[in-house]
Amino acid sequence: MKIIRTSILPFHGFSAINLLGILFVHHGVYLSNELINHERIHTVQQREMLFVFFYIFYMLEWLVRLPMKGNAYRNISFEREAYANQRNLDYLKSRPLYAWRHYLKKPVRETKNHNI
Repeated sequence: MKIIRTSILPFHGFSAINLLGILFVHHGVYLSNELINHERIHTVQQREMLFVFFYIFYMLEWLVRLPMKGNAYRNISFEREAYANQRNLDYLKSRPLYAWRHYLKKPVRETKNHNI
């Protein structure tokens, strides 16, 4: 995964954004192993959905979850999978294909740090 430091992306309130397997990070953001692993999980998700379908499904799921209780971003299945496994640095070695679909209905535990 290529990492690019920039002042343009990601959007305000976020530390990093993964677009097409390229990680855009603000200058001065510490790239912890957990943050990098979180974004690597997104890269695998994007690849297995041929990138375009990942973004379509991501946006559709976000729109569906907007009126629901809780944080729409944190409730997206892709984010649930990435947050649930970001501390397991070996997760991608044994991750099954389309593992994010198992997170479509699981409840989210709210945390203070949700700006990855």
